[in-house]
Amino acid sequence: MHRLTTTPALHRLSLWAAEIMPLAVILLLGVSVAYGSTELGARSIYIANDSSGSVTSYDLNFSTTSSELLGSIEVQFCSNSPLLSDVCVVPVGQNVAASTIASQSAPGDFTISNLTNANTLILTRTPSIVAAGTLSFNFANITNPTPEGTFYARIQTFPTTDASGSPTDYGGIALDINSSVAVSTYVPPYLYFCIGVSIAGMDCNNASGNYVTFGNLTPLATSSSASQMLVATNALNGYSIQVNGSSMTSGNNVIPPLSTASVARPGVDQFGLNLVANSQPAIGGNAQGPGTGSPLLPYAQPNTFKYTSGDLVASSGQASDLREYTISYIIDINSSQPPGYYATTLTYIGMGNF
Repeated sequence: MHRLTTTPALHRLSLWAAEIMPLAVILLLGVSVAYGSTELGARSIYIANDSSGSVTSYDLNFSTTSSELLGSIEVQFCSNSPLLSDVCVVPVGQNVAASTIASQSAPGDFTISNLTNANTLILTRTPSIVAAGTLSFNFANITNPTPEGTFYARIQTFPTTDASGSPTDYGGIALDINSSVAVSTYVPPYLYFCIGVSIAGMDCNNASGNYVTFGNLTPLATSSSASQMLVATNALNGYSIQVNGSSMTSGNNVIPPLSTASVARPGVDQFGLNLVANSQPAIGGNAQGPGTGSPLLPYAQPNTFKYTSGDLVASSGQASDLREYTISYIIDINSSQPPGYYATTLTYIGMGNF
């Protein structure tokens, strides 16, 4: 009878992260003015990073409802109101003075006026008639306000080049500065390891048996049997598996272990093992499963067996998914081997190489 014992620590782990992306809150507001201007159609500003005080880009889109003589556009940011009739309170910390036009469309020939200041962005071009439609701009290098909460943009179009005189179109937009949300988690190191006579479904919960039996030994034939072990780890440098224990003994009588690799030899006292499929005798199986790793020499040679306590028998050099090994054992005896009940306890140690 051959007994195997092991005391591995088993660990399992599952993770979801979620990445939270910032999203600017956009409301469309109507603005009443005293001088017969036309209200803009659909309009929006998307802030790429809407966290407090960040330097980011703004996407501005708005639609005009009729053709017009267009020479300049004023985008004024205020902390208190989108209404042109209200005094504009400059948002604390905001700065659009250093902004640049990263891209634009329809008509596509605006530049930033030197009249631009910390909260007022003025775009200028040579005045010409522009058909009704959508104008789009991407502005880089804008600094968000530092207080969290709502602030506003007032948009006006002018026939002049310097945003002077009466506007042709107008509209308001509400925006919001949000708190940043940090998402983090921790993946602990783990080693998943178990041993049994069999392990169904590559699941340590299904490991069964810890006694390997050889039946009655005879000098006329090699006796053999097998067990299995399962391993997985997230250790950067993989894992190593070591075997420890004595050879088969009955009182003071010993079946000597194979200190050098050898084939099965009925009639010769010897005990050994390997971790591959064999044909002489027909026992064992090769490593399998989605993970990495393989038996180590000389335990990786078919039909060749060895046993030295403390040997490493399998390893992987990288993090590994589940990997299953089958351990094959052989015993040969000579005709003068003393009778008795021979047994041993082998301990397999799985080590994560963190």
